[in-house]
Formats: sequence, structure tokens, C-alpha cells
Amino acid sequence: MRQISRITLCLYRFAGDGRGLAAVEFAMVLPVMLVMFFGTVEFSSGVAVDRKVTLIARTLSDLTSQSSSVADSDLTNFFSASIGIMTPYDPSLTKGTLSEIYVDGSKNARIQWSKSGVIASGSTQATLTSSTRNPGDTVTPIVPPALLIPFTYLILSEVSYNYKPTVGYVMAKGGINLSDVAYTRPRQSTCVYYPPPSSGTSQNCPTT
Repeated sequence: MRQISRITLCLYRFAGDGRGLAAVEFAMVLPVMLVMFFGTVEFSSGVAVDRKVTLIARTLSDLTSQSSSVADSDLTNFFSASIGIMTPYDPSLTKGTLSEIYVDGSKNARIQWSKSGVIASGSTQATLTSSTRNPGDTVTPIVPPALLIPFTYLILSEVSYNYKPTVGYVMAKGGINLSDVAYTRPRQSTCVYYPPPSSGTSQNCPTT
């Protein structure tokens, strides 16, 4: 009987002992706190990168539309400008494409010229590459209807960025693709020539 009383007393003491309770609670809450912390950091960085992608798209189309003609050196400089915008994130994960679109009398939008640019890791200068869009390609479905004005030209910039989280605790370590586009009208002339016309010669804006 006395042994049972001792066991009962020990059980009461054990049930009322609060020592170590905080450590147990912390161990239970810690995983949730880590998920919330790293998730917030990763998604916040993702939102920041997405905003920079939008800024790059607008900058590329804006710079191009201010020219009456562009050469490879001009396009290289335009793409290189994205380095400063993407800082402090890795600019080598950025790919941009610049294209000129002509809208004919039937409101069909076609590519006149197109060039892409990438930046190697650690480089300060972009490199021009072949675009996936070719002259003559129809791009009517991707142009907003309000911009399909017959016999006009558009500068289209397309930017993509493969955002890879630093930790990868919440988001996929392989990253997600962020992209945006921007359209502007040529400002100095009816169209933006590429390549520039020969010196001393007149040239009509291409329509085919």
C-alpha cells in the first residue's frame, strides 16, 4: 500500500513538473518558424527580382524606341544596361529579346527583325545571340488588341529570368522562371531600322 502511495505521489509530481516545458514547446514550434522565415525571405527576393525583370523589359524597349536605327553595338549596349538594373542579383540568369513588329492593313502583326542578348557570369558586357523569333513570324496573338493599329510599328522587348532561391527551403531549388514584356512606339521615326541604312541613302520602312 505504501509502495502504491509513493508511485501515485511520483506521478502527481511528474504531472505538475514544468521544467523543460519551454524546450519541448520550442522544439515543436521551431520547424514552423523556420518555414515561415525562409519562405518570407525567398518569396520577398522573388518579388524583388520579378520587379527588376519588369524594369529591364521597359528599359530595353524604351532605349530602342528612342533610336531611328540600331546596329549590333547599340543592341549590345542596351542589353548590357540590364546588369545595373538586376544588381545585386545574378544578371547571367537574364535573357532578353528585342524585336520590331509591323502591323499591316489587316491588323496582322509580323516580326521585322529580332535579336536576343545574354550576359555571361562575371561579365560586364552582354553578348548578342540568335532570337527564337524570325522575320516574317506572325505574333498577332501576343500583341494587345489596342496596339494593333494598321500600318504602324512596335518595339517589343521580352525578358526572362530563372530565379533560384538561395536556400531552397520552401521554393524549388531549381528555381522558377520569371518573365515580362513591354511594347513601345518608335519615337524618332516611323520605324527603327536594323541594320542602319547605308550613309547617304534613303530607305523606306520595311513592310514584309
